[in-house]
Amino acid sequence: MSVRCEICPHSCVIGEGRTGFCGARGNRGGAVVCTNYGRLTAMALDPIEKKPLYRFMPGSRILSVGSYGCNLRCPFCQNCGISMADEGSADTAYMPPEQLADKALALVPQGNIGVAFTYNEPLIGFEYVADCARLVRACGLKNVLVTNGYVCERPLLDILPLIDAMNIDLKGFTEEFYRRLSGDLDTVKTTIALAAGRCHVEVTTLVIPGENDGAEEMEALAAWLAGVGADIPLHLSRFFPRYKYAGKTPTPKETLYRLRDVAQRHLKYVYLGNI
Repeated sequence: MSVRCEICPHSCVIGEGRTGFCGARGNRGGAVVCTNYGRLTAMALDPIEKKPLYRFMPGSRILSVGSYGCNLRCPFCQNCGISMADEGSADTAYMPPEQLADKALALVPQGNIGVAFTYNEPLIGFEYVADCARLVRACGLKNVLVTNGYVCERPLLDILPLIDAMNIDLKGFTEEFYRRLSGDLDTVKTTIALAAGRCHVEVTTLVIPGENDGAEEMEALAAWLAGVGADIPLHLSRFFPRYKYAGKTPTPKETLYRLRDVAQRHLKYVYLGNI
């Protein structure tokens, strides 16, 4: 029997024993399950600024974990080794929620403030994130999501009470650009707007030469984001060749300086990354 996944707008109808578009949600026994539950591909104690979160508990560190899979198909993906992997190809180690919460607590003397779900798209592992976040919150620690924002409203609203801060990718500001990534702009805009009223939010745009680096597009993006909240930080990150864009050139620094000037007409905090 086929079942429909309701985590993201792909709404995959998945046959028994098969896996959805993201590579991490499958039909097992007539139910949608998180096949990457607890299967970690990466773990590190990072500076909070690396998420990037510049205005949420600056100077602290956070235990950062990721799994495999993603529900977008960005040809410029910076973490394609895990985001484009699936159950059969990912190199993982199992860590149950209780163990992750205990590890986060044990790292408090080293400056840890909680757990960041990052590296791949965390919300395709919704059940694991929720189970861990409840335990982390019970320990008095913080939960952070670093996400592409391509998620349905219902699961987003379910998880937000457990989340203290989010960095949300806003990959461009045209529907055409998002269609090429197998997503849609309106969903991500809705995610940003809903999250901004419920937790600390910062937004990141990876600036790619000839793709999303136009002044008019940045003007529209920054004006819209200011309408949600003029004090939402925007991170403009420099692109370096990766994945299917390995043959492209890095973003000129001058482009980031120019787009920062545009964004600052609307937003209070605009930061440049990977300069």
